Amino acid sequence: MGIVNKVKRALRGEIDARTIALEAWRRSRAARERRSERTSLERLAVSPARLREEFARLSPAELLQHFRDRTTPEFLPGCDALRAHATVSSQRSLFPFETAQLLERAARITDEHCWTVLVYCEKSFGESINWLRDPLSDALWPLDYHADVQLFRTDGSDARVLWEVNRLAHLVTLARAYLVTNDEKYAAEIFKELADWCKQNPLGRGANWACAMEVALRAINLLAVFELVRRSPQLNEETLLPLLQMLDQHGAHIRRNLEFSYISTSNHYLSDVVGLLWLGIMLPELEAAEEWRAFGLRETLREMDKQVLADGADSEASTGYHRLVLELFLYSFILARANQIEIGEKYWEKLRAMLSYVRAYLKPDGRAPLVGDTDSGQVLPLVRRSADEHAYVLAIGAALFKEPRFKLPAHEAAMPEELLWILGEEGVRAFHSLPEETECTASQAFEDAGTYILRDGDLYLLYNASGNGLRGRGSHGHNDALSLEVSACGTSFIIDPGTYVYSANLRERQLFRSVVYHSTVEVDGAEQNTTDQNLPFVIGDEAHPRVLSWETGIERDIIIAEHDGYKRLAEGVTHRRAVRFEKLERWWLVEDTLTGAGEHVFRFRFHFAGELELSIRAQGIVSACDKMTGARLLVAALDLEDAPAFEPRFMSRDYGAKSASVSVCWTVRAVTPCRFRFALVPVCALEDEEERLSLVARLPPTK
Repeated sequence: MGIVNKVKRALRGEIDARTIALEAWRRSRAARERRSERTSLERLAVSPARLREEFARLSPAELLQHFRDRTTPEFLPGCDALRAHATVSSQRSLFPFETAQLLERAARITDEHCWTVLVYCEKSFGESINWLRDPLSDALWPLDYHADVQLFRTDGSDARVLWEVNRLAHLVTLARAYLVTNDEKYAAEIFKELADWCKQNPLGRGANWACAMEVALRAINLLAVFELVRRSPQLNEETLLPLLQMLDQHGAHIRRNLEFSYISTSNHYLSDVVGLLWLGIMLPELEAAEEWRAFGLRETLREMDKQVLADGADSEASTGYHRLVLELFLYSFILARANQIEIGEKYWEKLRAMLSYVRAYLKPDGRAPLVGDTDSGQVLPLVRRSADEHAYVLAIGAALFKEPRFKLPAHEAAMPEELLWILGEEGVRAFHSLPEETECTASQAFEDAGTYILRDGDLYLLYNASGNGLRGRGSHGHNDALSLEVSACGTSFIIDPGTYVYSANLRERQLFRSVVYHSTVEVDGAEQNTTDQNLPFVIGDEAHPRVLSWETGIERDIIIAEHDGYKRLAEGVTHRRAVRFEKLERWWLVEDTLTGAGEHVFRFRFHFAGELELSIRAQGIVSACDKMTGARLLVAALDLEDAPAFEPRFMSRDYGAKSASVSVCWTVRAVTPCRFRFALVPVCALEDEEERLSLVARLPPTK
């Protein structure tokens, strides 16, 4: 595809002529630089690390001694080599069970080359690890020039899975185990695998160099490993120089291949510049470090200005990527503070706002709704977390800002290991000194994000009025305008389905982001925003959700919004959805109004979690029951006589994993304008269903 066509494909949302011209110029320049890089790769691959003059003069033995003895720069407080003894002592005393698990995982990696990739079961990589083999499909990735690698293939392979293996996060596990046990076998395995990785992945060749974001995330993990094992005898003259070369190559490759665009930047470019910032801070011995550090810091803060909305939400319309972006900023700010690098107060306040957004959207069980895409990605995954686990980041924020609101009640989340390894003993003490916050019961509106949380006690409804992300140019948004997520009585009932996979299965990718997989209204079988199965990271910008009214009070909340995603139909339709939350009576009324012209087929769906038992009571009322707790959610269609259909669906709580679920769908052929109402009535274990339904019976019929 030519440069002009690529630019045209990217033109979603509002873009001025100057931006279009700048982007065309940038892409032309990037093409020239790629041609230059292609001809230079062999020379760059064998060049030693480019050290500053005073370090280049040192003998290998002197350089090794320097790295073993240096006291600056400082790493994240809990991982810093100078504080290792305190971290290890606290790890063993505070997390005895988790420590045993850590050592068990490290032994499996070392002895058998077995570890868990994302949420897939433990994978065995054999005696000799092939770093270019997809562990799921067994397909091999070629060693083509990185810009020539085709990331979307038809053999079932998934670049995301290959990249997860090659982020080398399992080496962080080995490094932590080494620190806890002082067993040299773990350090020896680290350097053995690194040498093997470099042989199989020559600079700039293959899928593992095809995305600068992946190179940056790998570099962050390698810096953590370097810090944790730098006093091991396994770090010697023979292993130090290749490691420095590897890290220098990573930084230079990121700098040559930044994922910047004048049209839009996302978590990819942010990861690139954060990787450069970390390399620049932690390796001042490198010739390019000062430039990387200055550029990385400047661009990281610029991206915070661009990518974080005024209300604290990441701009990609995705809670999963909010977590990733929050980690990038949070850990980077902590690293900068440890090294006396000044960051303006307004950026710290934005970071606090990002944490406040997490606190607001967490459900009563402490889990996150998976709105938009999630690939289960983490920055420096000291502990592997599922995609809907966001509370550990909140705990770090609680200690960092000394903010009780971010400390969840003990029944929702215990103190996480990450708190110790990121902030050290001081962070643990700060966390323990905070009073335990009471339940988060206040309804909240995030107008910039388009996220509205209607909650009271154990009742929670998320109303999604967000666009497709990145101001109309999103790639991680779904067709989920005006969709709902509902929890009550300790159970998640109505859910967002998640993501499942990206390139491994384009049909499944299309389904999980489609309107038919979300709890909203479908009109005439159309999508709210245009999508193409063969373009898995492109979504149109037709819906433009907008909030018309938001009221919150002691007795009730009311949210009304609409979108124009169906106005492009031959006889256009506008969907307006109002939700009224009666807090004292503990139920929600959902009212869908369809305006436009002509007759249409409307499908009203509610996507239920897969663990529930669904049935239809009298009057076509749907009952979703949690068999473990006895809690139920009743959904009554107040203006429809026909019973709904149960549609088989899937839900995905983590990238690459899916399980069966069910969507309840009422299909109606009607002439616009028309209005349909649904009552959502939670029934806790000891409550009487008939008494709860009597609330609905008092409602007047629709006009």
